[in-house]
Amino acid sequence: MALEALQRNGHNLGLGTFACEGLYDTPKLAPVHLTKRLDWISFNRAATHKRRSEYGVHFFIDDYLFERTWHDPRRYALLLSEFQVVMTPDFSLFTDYPRAVQIYNHYRKHLIGAYWQSMGMTVIPSVCWSDHESFDWCFDGEPVGGCVAVSSVGTQKSPSARSLFMDGYNEMLRRLHPEKIIFFGDVPSGCTGNIEQHAPYYQAVHARRRC
Repeated sequence: MALEALQRNGHNLGLGTFACEGLYDTPKLAPVHLTKRLDWISFNRAATHKRRSEYGVHFFIDDYLFERTWHDPRRYALLLSEFQVVMTPDFSLFTDYPRAVQIYNHYRKHLIGAYWQSMGMTVIPSVCWSDHESFDWCFDGEPVGGCVAVSSVGTQKSPSARSLFMDGYNEMLRRLHPEKIIFFGDVPSGCTGNIEQHAPYYQAVHARRRC
């Protein structure tokens, strides 16, 4: 395929060649060992933040707020490289999304993450899942034994949703053996591991409004 076509096809196939795994050729991420506790800001605040070198950036916000990282990956890599650590974009894996969309969202999360790591950035995977069938591919490309990030926001609204979250969480522990879990939102009873809890985005917004 011509280089120009690679760069213009909308799938970012020209970002680089990365080691992949799984049925869908998911780019692999290297493990990150983050021992200290960082303060995190959401991606939609990154461009205006003044103390970038002191913070990490997370993507546990609505997809439309960070979709631009996919459409202009080089530009936003330059911005995000000024922060200590970044998480991978948390493209949604809602259970009512078509399976093909879920798989594509997982793939592009990893392509962007592998690209950022190739630039020397410290990248922590945002791990997520949808239903039990997603366990066949949603952990592909995730590092074993490193630091991961998860969010419980929106997963506790019904007994079935809570059960599915716990099943996926335990499957993550079994497969990835994370040494540290950066957890955004309430930690449900039964979640184990080396958990470092952080307030979700909406709580941070409310706190700033009260100031």
